[in-house]
Amino acid sequence: MRGFGLAVRAEWTKFRTVRGWVVATAVAAVAMVGLGLTPSMQGSCGKRGPGSECVLPIGPGGEEVTDRFTFLHRPLTGDGTVTARVASMTGRLATGREALAEWAKAGLIVKDGTRPGSSYAAVMLTGSHGVRMQWDYTHDRAGTPDSGPRWLRLTRSGDTLTGSESVDGTQWTDVGTARLDGLPDTVEIGLFATSPQYAEMTTSRIGTSAAQTEPSEVTATFDGVTGGEWTETVVGGAPGGVERDGGRLILTGTGDVAPAIAGVAGLGTSVTQTLVGTFVALIVMVVVGTMMATGEYRRGLMRTTLAATPRRGRVLAAKAVVVAAVTFVTGVVSAAVVVTLGQRVLRDAGVYVHAASTATELRLIAGTGALLAAAAVLALGLGGLLRRGTTAVTVGVVTIVLPYLLVLTGLPVGAGRWVLRLTPAAAFALQQSAKQYDQVAGLYIPQEGYFPLPPWAGFGVLAAYAAAALAGAVWLLRRRDA
Repeated sequence: MRGFGLAVRAEWTKFRTVRGWVVATAVAAVAMVGLGLTPSMQGSCGKRGPGSECVLPIGPGGEEVTDRFTFLHRPLTGDGTVTARVASMTGRLATGREALAEWAKAGLIVKDGTRPGSSYAAVMLTGSHGVRMQWDYTHDRAGTPDSGPRWLRLTRSGDTLTGSESVDGTQWTDVGTARLDGLPDTVEIGLFATSPQYAEMTTSRIGTSAAQTEPSEVTATFDGVTGGEWTETVVGGAPGGVERDGGRLILTGTGDVAPAIAGVAGLGTSVTQTLVGTFVALIVMVVVGTMMATGEYRRGLMRTTLAATPRRGRVLAAKAVVVAAVTFVTGVVSAAVVVTLGQRVLRDAGVYVHAASTATELRLIAGTGALLAAAAVLALGLGGLLRRGTTAVTVGVVTIVLPYLLVLTGLPVGAGRWVLRLTPAAAFALQQSAKQYDQVAGLYIPQEGYFPLPPWAGFGVLAAYAAAALAGAVWLLRRRDA
């Protein structure tokens, strides 16, 4: 153990005395911080420039939410029920094309007032997912998958809300039950309609993928409505309205009642945007890792190193410890600066940045350091295998950086997901901060920062490549001349 400690100390001495390696490490840090603190996006929410930051409502669980819909309602004090039949749903996009968004919603809702972000429970018919029971934005339960006409009923009993469905209005089936703790005695109950951003992928003739999105609108016709006098409210300022046609009520709405997401089909961006400089830092540290392995061969110093430390595997292990430690610290410090300050820079530029939990921000910071460290160790292993600096750097960049760049520049979604499962680029999953919800329409694709593997599983792929390269380099070093 003492011998390994001396080997690590010797490699650290080499590192800090080679000016090029120290300068390169500083360049990596400056690149991460500089690019992270330079706003690369225009303002979101249809606004531009400083001071135009959007403000999203906060749901009962503390999450950012979208709460915009057409609401036809009346007060309900104590227990009660509302029943209606959703006779039809049609959709239209902003371009005038007829299309019904998959998560367009029309149904019955009980809500703690009309303030955006307030507690609610709803039973609804959706564009493509049949009948659903949803409450407090993050909870969703499936009913019948059929999206045809349906009778719906929502019943309040204290803090408990029960959603039911029926084909004929006689035989009823419960969809789900929600308990809304702290629900006031008087709430608003009624009909609602809303339709989220419509999103779809298109594929070009050469096989590249692109995302298209546009606002959508739903028109829902209700009949068989029970209740008294109704009040029309457009919650959250979304366009919409109500028409009466004899005994039918026709609600038109746009927006959503759901957790807010980042990306093309969502609003604004995620904290990950502040880490755009990781690419430059990664390339620089790949060069440093490679040079730590190949530099001594080029200068003829490897024989001296092996004479001082005859156990050859120990030499490469010590190099790996030093380059991993230096790179990890550089990555963590730089990521901490940009994650903390970068959000402020983007918001000052009018870009809405979704808030991330403290645990997520810590994972982004530590994960960025781990990503850079493992990449540097992989580069070290490649340098030991190939012994030629230019070749090893090229292979390192092609192996780690190029796959992700191909994904970002339009590789078909299916192929891109496999690339991010099987190549070292899988470790970029460590930088995912945006959440994915099954009940929210969105383009959950790599181009929008959504990865096919969990963060630390993605890192495991890179770590496995690094371990294999380093083991191969040790094996060859033991079997051939220095």
